[in-house]
Amino acid sequence: MIARMRGEVIEVGAGRVVVDAAGVGYEVLVPESVLLAIGHLGQDVDLRIRQVFREDGQFLFGFLNAEQRRLFDLLTEVKGCGPKISLAAISTLGENGVVSAIATADMRMLARTPGIGLKLAERIVVELRDKVAELALVQRAAVTLRDIPEDEVVDALLALGYRRQEAEGAASEARREAESVEDQVRAALRRLAR
Repeated sequence: MIARMRGEVIEVGAGRVVVDAAGVGYEVLVPESVLLAIGHLGQDVDLRIRQVFREDGQFLFGFLNAEQRRLFDLLTEVKGCGPKISLAAISTLGENGVVSAIATADMRMLARTPGIGLKLAERIVVELRDKVAELALVQRAAVTLRDIPEDEVVDALLALGYRRQEAEGAASEARREAESVEDQVRAALRRLAR
């Protein structure tokens, strides 16, 4: 089993990177935080890997640290929450966001992840609430989701395919330019199109 990979990033795509490790290019599926941390091609990375074997192939999932990988492992233990949905949750909400949503039983926040409905979100909370607390990741979550107001502008931009960091930056600027949500979305889209 591959548990860790160190090498040079030779290709970056949507939700994936190719890492050249000892002359072999490995395709690794990664959350948004890894893509943001990589920065550019040619950069050296050190990823914690979870290798998943399925009937349709072998997949490598890469994470910045062991805590992210552990959260991924916990999510995949929940029936109906496979590796790709687990990765999507970490990408959409971030590690701290997922932990906070589980700890505070915020099913609506978990359901923002593509592939997670309210039923699956409830199952995740019920099955993982105690395990997440045991991990002591709750203390690492700097902000609980109750402190974050629901942001329709960011949600709209995420639905259009923009990354969370881009969406939040554009939404912040758009709030200064317009009052209504519709006008803020238009302003944010103009800013992102530049």
